[in-house]
Amino acid sequence: MARRPCCKRVEEMPGVNYFKPRAVLLSALEEVLLSVEELEALRLAHRESLYQQEASARMGVSRATFGRVLDAAHRKVTKALVEGCALRIEGGFFCMIGPERCERCLAKAAAAEGEISPCDACPVKAR
Repeated sequence: MARRPCCKRVEEMPGVNYFKPRAVLLSALEEVLLSVEELEALRLAHRESLYQQEASARMGVSRATFGRVLDAAHRKVTKALVEGCALRIEGGFFCMIGPERCERCLAKAAAAEGEISPCDACPVKAR
């Protein structure tokens, strides 16, 4: 039996959640699904230029888990670019730690001294 995936910390929701090649009908495109935590891994590694050890600490996972998430993200983005697929960003198993987190999560986090748990009212949609 597979383990339940751990909750990965995400600091911000993406501003845009869909990309597609120009001048191609959406109905004619294959879609690649990139999870929110995979996008966060790309952001931390490439936008913020963090090493995997630092980025994994920010996401609250092991360095090996961060490496697997980052590798999956690289593969999906590469497929979308090379094969001309649409890229949709949504889902995954994560919890918010940034300003977009709801008051209920803030109260839970304060009560549990830094432990962050997902909340139904957050802008989070788990797969």
